[in-house]
Amino acid sequence: MSSDNTAADGAAQTEEERDFIAEAESGPRSPENRIVVAVITGLCVAWSLFQLFIAEVPVESRFARSWHLGFALALVFLTFPAYDYRNPALWARTLHRVFPFLRPKRSNRTFVPITDMILAVVAAGSSLFFVVYQDDLQAMGGLGGTREVIVGTVLIVLLLEAARRALGVALSAICIVFIIYAFMGSESWVPDILRYRGTTYEFFIFEMYLTDTSIFGVPLGVSTSFVFLFVLFGSLLDRAGAGKYFIDVAFSGLGHKIGGPAKAAVVASGLSGLVSGSSIANVVTTGTFTIPLMKKVRLPAYKAGAVEVAASTNGQLMPPIMGAAAFIMADIIGIPYLDVVRAALFPAVISYMALFYVVHLEALKLNLRPVSKSELPPMLKTFVNGSHYLIPLTVLIWFLVIEKRSPIFSALTAIEALVVLILVQRPIIAYLALGAHKRAGSLDPETRVGAILWVAFLDGVLDIWHGLIAGARSMMSVGVATAAAGIIVGVVSTTGLTGRFVNLIGTVSGGNVSVMLILTAVTSLILGMGLPTTANYILMATLTAPVIVELGGDAGLVFPIIAAHLFVFYFGILADDTPPVGLAAYAAAAIAKSDPIKTGIQGFTYDIRTAILPFVFLFNTELLMISGVAANGDIIWLNDPIGIVWVFVVALIAMFAFAAFMQGYFADKCNWAERIFLLLLALAMFRPALITNQIGLEREIIQGIGLALWAAMYFYQKRRKQKRDGDGDSPVVAAA
Repeated sequence: MSSDNTAADGAAQTEEERDFIAEAESGPRSPENRIVVAVITGLCVAWSLFQLFIAEVPVESRFARSWHLGFALALVFLTFPAYDYRNPALWARTLHRVFPFLRPKRSNRTFVPITDMILAVVAAGSSLFFVVYQDDLQAMGGLGGTREVIVGTVLIVLLLEAARRALGVALSAICIVFIIYAFMGSESWVPDILRYRGTTYEFFIFEMYLTDTSIFGVPLGVSTSFVFLFVLFGSLLDRAGAGKYFIDVAFSGLGHKIGGPAKAAVVASGLSGLVSGSSIANVVTTGTFTIPLMKKVRLPAYKAGAVEVAASTNGQLMPPIMGAAAFIMADIIGIPYLDVVRAALFPAVISYMALFYVVHLEALKLNLRPVSKSELPPMLKTFVNGSHYLIPLTVLIWFLVIEKRSPIFSALTAIEALVVLILVQRPIIAYLALGAHKRAGSLDPETRVGAILWVAFLDGVLDIWHGLIAGARSMMSVGVATAAAGIIVGVVSTTGLTGRFVNLIGTVSGGNVSVMLILTAVTSLILGMGLPTTANYILMATLTAPVIVELGGDAGLVFPIIAAHLFVFYFGILADDTPPVGLAAYAAAAIAKSDPIKTGIQGFTYDIRTAILPFVFLFNTELLMISGVAANGDIIWLNDPIGIVWVFVVALIAMFAFAAFMQGYFADKCNWAERIFLLLLALAMFRPALITNQIGLEREIIQGIGLALWAAMYFYQKRRKQKRDGDGDSPVVAAA
């Protein structure tokens, strides 16, 4: 990959596009005042160090969660303005007309008004109130008085405002709807199926603010305990240079293939997804390199953006982080974290390999030329030169999977290994460079080697400093989102809404499981258009995952609870590229200079293969490595190695068949009869029970026949293309 080309493409970006990318990474505001910058920087570093401290020295959970939310709220009010500085909302324009003195004298992108500073202090203080007065609250048996009602009200209002600023209006609006239901649920105009006895204002505030089941509940607890460490690990790894290393390795290995840059984008985004919990962050990290190169090989701009969107969106499927959902899922369901990772592994890998195949078929259809090897770095040299970046990843996976240590211990150990790597890599590189100059006779005798190595070491310290800042900035919206989602969880548990929602969905779907699943999927997609993945998952896990399990059981189907949770999680992720909102599509379109709606539609088209996976693994749980559910509800895991390999291979080939159906291309362009045949093959291999129930053949026989027919169709099309082209060589084989 040519760095000159990348630099040129980066220079071609407009100031607006660079602003969009910067905002996606660290928030819209970039203050000019040095004191404000110092305060924000200090808060970020203090937050990261606090999280490392409580990971090393465990503290009382409410204490840690209060500080975690306090940092998040303060940073949001300091870094996110009340409205878009480029296009003020109607309410902001009206407010400025009525009260001219409130109109900012400077751009709210570069200036932090005193009101936001006050809100930052008050919001953080309302979160830390429990820490200061916890002895008083314990003396009152955990129940507060008027003071606690006032402080709790302030926290809820400012939390909703922080969520609006950092995440958009959707999450705050949904929280308000649930709050209204909490107070108005007993009114006569509420449908009987949703009506409940109601609550008092004081009880509601106490429930939201003083208990560990609402704002300071499981979602915020997971954000405090696990998510921050993994996000910080990813930020430090990227600061060390691993992000560029992943991209360079992907391009050096795949760039010379047909559609190579697009394939490299898929691999690079998959590697970044291992440590990134955000599809938008993944887009702006890898997309600035991959999208220009995809356009260079004549992939249309909107398709280049769409490939990056699909690849980055799927990054949230990849364990170990999964957009923070893996940790929250484990806590909600009450199963070990590694069991969540085990269940999520096959669908994530299959989804990525299928996207790689989709890109391959797209390249064949468009006859895209590969990048010349002369423009790419050598594969072996590139891999070896950056192989030290794999050390902290290996440490993380070793302690998580092999040693089976806790996620906190594993992430903390990996961060420690990464810090050592950052501190030593620059001095080592500098020393080797000096040695090369000395051997070549070009080293100035007066060169102070010790001073150069010391400066290199200080550069490493600076990298750690910036990594601590980046980790905290990445966590601002996550901390606020998990706390705001806790309001929804609290209302649901207080009002018993889950049981009523089961009845509602059961009534609407008429007890039909397929209709119920489609309703759930559509609901997740619609809510996910405005909600971050984590908040969307928490909401749907609270409301609809129990519905899937209960209504499935009523229909005689046993759905493992983890399968239901992964179902709603997948559709929440797909909302990131679903028009008209699709935030990841907007980020990719800004880089690709394409229409964001067109980019989002194309990205969702590529991601339809991911959309069918939840339906598949819900009815075929072996894809999650689950062979059944015990009478007591415990999961029975699939432990047969041969059976596991068979399930994976069949599911992968079935997904390839579905991808070929969607693309209309296999070894050759498909007619409609061939496309329908591929669709039926995919269905038969995914759900052999549909056939075995009719004709009595074993499932493995049906799947084996499906594999044979898939291979036969490939060779038939390959031979047909060879005869038509007369070249005796299939581009599918040449590009493999």
